[in-house]
Amino acid sequence: MRILVDANLSPRLAALLVTTGHDAVHVSDLDLSSASDHTILEAADHENRVVLSADTDFGTLLAVTGRTRPSVVLVRLTSPRRTEAIAALLDANLPALADALTSGAVVVVEDDRVRVRDLPLR
Repeated sequence: MRILVDANLSPRLAALLVTTGHDAVHVSDLDLSSASDHTILEAADHENRVVLSADTDFGTLLAVTGRTRPSVVLVRLTSPRRTEAIAALLDANLPALADALTSGAVVVVEDDRVRVRDLPLR
């Protein structure tokens, strides 16, 4: 899976996802560390990547614009977790989410569940 990791998550997360077979880059790798959410969505769409973030603004932006891509995975954990644990949680769940993310979805990964909403959001 091609992933663009947002600035609010560690660059190490992208590196860890690469070790498990994902094509992941951090926004800092693309000189987008201080870019707007809109610019990050455009970059992800252009590169056919899924945005990985802890920022709920991406879901709001997708809803307001009616976009059908790129897909977004929101990490919404109640307790802080080490980057390695987040990577393991994502790696365990991403294969089952591949079809939804390819079709266009917002996926929310929580401590005890994963929610999927198809794009466009209504």
